[in-house]
Amino acid sequence: MQNSSLGLRLVSVAALACLFAAGCGSNDSSEQVVADAGVEASPPPAAPIIDLRADTNRDGVVEVQGDGDDTGEDVWDKSHGAVFLANIDDDQLRCSKDGTDVELAACNDAADEVINGDDDLLDLARIKTRPWPEAEIMAKGTITWSTAAQPFVRMFRKQADGTFKVVTSPVALTADDLSSGVELAIEGRDIVRDRTVWDGYIDVTLTVTHGLFLDEVTSDVVKMRMSPVMTQHHLQPVDTAYVSLLNDPDSEIYRADFAKAVQAAQVPNGVQELDDLADLDQWTQDFFEVGYMSMPATAGSQHVVHVYYRSANVDNPKNPDDALRAAGKIVFTRFRGKDSAGVQEFDLSHDGNMDSLNSFGNTETVPPYGDYPLGRLFRGSAPTFFPDPKMTKLMEAQAVQPPIYIDTSWLLVGHVDETISFAKASSPRGWIVLANDARLAKKMLEDEVAKGHGDVKMFEGVKWLNDNWTESPAEVTIQQALNNTEVMSESAKAAVEVDSQIETIKKETGLTDEEIVHLPFLHYPAYGFSLAWQPGTVNSTYLSDSHFAAPDPHGPIIDGKDIFKTQLEEALKPYGITVDWVENWNLYHRLEGEVHCGSNVMRQTTGPKWWESGR
Repeated sequence: MQNSSLGLRLVSVAALACLFAAGCGSNDSSEQVVADAGVEASPPPAAPIIDLRADTNRDGVVEVQGDGDDTGEDVWDKSHGAVFLANIDDDQLRCSKDGTDVELAACNDAADEVINGDDDLLDLARIKTRPWPEAEIMAKGTITWSTAAQPFVRMFRKQADGTFKVVTSPVALTADDLSSGVELAIEGRDIVRDRTVWDGYIDVTLTVTHGLFLDEVTSDVVKMRMSPVMTQHHLQPVDTAYVSLLNDPDSEIYRADFAKAVQAAQVPNGVQELDDLADLDQWTQDFFEVGYMSMPATAGSQHVVHVYYRSANVDNPKNPDDALRAAGKIVFTRFRGKDSAGVQEFDLSHDGNMDSLNSFGNTETVPPYGDYPLGRLFRGSAPTFFPDPKMTKLMEAQAVQPPIYIDTSWLLVGHVDETISFAKASSPRGWIVLANDARLAKKMLEDEVAKGHGDVKMFEGVKWLNDNWTESPAEVTIQQALNNTEVMSESAKAAVEVDSQIETIKKETGLTDEEIVHLPFLHYPAYGFSLAWQPGTVNSTYLSDSHFAAPDPHGPIIDGKDIFKTQLEEALKPYGITVDWVENWNLYHRLEGEVHCGSNVMRQTTGPKWWESGR
């Protein structure tokens, strides 16, 4: 959309020459001869073409003809507005895999002022001026962009030889530039971390001074927005699964079972065993989270850059250059590469007593519903017990997945994945909630006692591990479990807390009781908090629409079947979900976790595009 200041009507150079000739001694007879010869007067000059274009209609192409990329170019909403990316991947794999936290995070394709190969160029969004072939010889122009955005973006200009050279605002344009048209490419230098500093929007303005006495100024503005980072939700198909590789018999058992589950789910790229961790860390879910950013590409597709968040767990607060959980370096040392980026953010002074909340078992995504086509962040946080403030600000700054917070302060580990999960359903909503139900677990055991099965054992053949790393048999009878006052008391408290979590979800999403599947397991008190006493089957990995990798509950075997296995299998059967049982007692359950804690996934970027969300 052009804006022009008032001034004299445009006069072409040719018309100006005629004007001067007529005023320099020409006589009536000569004028009559010209008229008699049938020479027509010069046509009025064409209107100036002062038009800046970006991919406003989001079809992956910047079109300088037609109205497709002109209509609505100066607004940004769910229907209009160009997109660009934070160019923080490493397309040529030039970044070192060694270094401190600070050094590793400092390297990416936006860390220099050059285009790092053809693949890097694909990560930049284009901006073009529409050619003005008859540009006035004295016309001149500039391209500028928002002052607030300048520290966070970089602009390149295409040269005559086809290469791109970095430029700064303002970019001066000559009459020849206006005549032929110019092309720019924009990259973000980092993702949005704090919307009060910069919100990711940028206005790019073409301003042209023209007219007989250079007394007209016309401008055209294009509004663009940098892609936020979105997290994955359970309705998106798994592309790749991950587990940590430990040289340990319990790890071998766990990995073998998990691999079978991945194979059964037909995960396209199978399971990757992470054998290059900076520290032996079995909690694969906790030290990284996979997200993505994207911009429109051709044929209705997206150009996607995967983003691996590093957890804000601080292990070495006295070493600010290398303070974070070591295993998290993998977001840079393994995952950063072509169309794949690593991101870290943390507050070195955050309360260490709350540090567990920074593990990504405490970050899930509520699937899409209603006005939230990308779903919503789902995290454990309370006024007195909350994750790292800077990382929280970063995640909230992405804006397109407004968070839902539930209280997990009563849990020893404090993660949302201990009590709540999600799965696909053939229903208007499209998904269900899987929720811990300690009351149901107690009732199941009481029912078996009533049937005369009180002496049947549970936890057969497995052992607890105390703080001194001393093992003791876990085996108990059903009646002994019910007689355990600590377990029964803590389970009753846990049931009330989970009720509160569910109420929060209901209030935010409109979820109904019929959309909740209850997964029974009891709790016990640990250091003043609550922990799953039975393997927590909510804390499982949803590998596909039809496969759910869950911890073996080691429940009582009655009539040849584990009653807790049977309950879960029957509960999920109406949704077409098969349970794949994974042995994780030694490696995870008795160490305060389960299958989900010990695995991670990258999901496919399916579903609505983020710019269609209207946020």
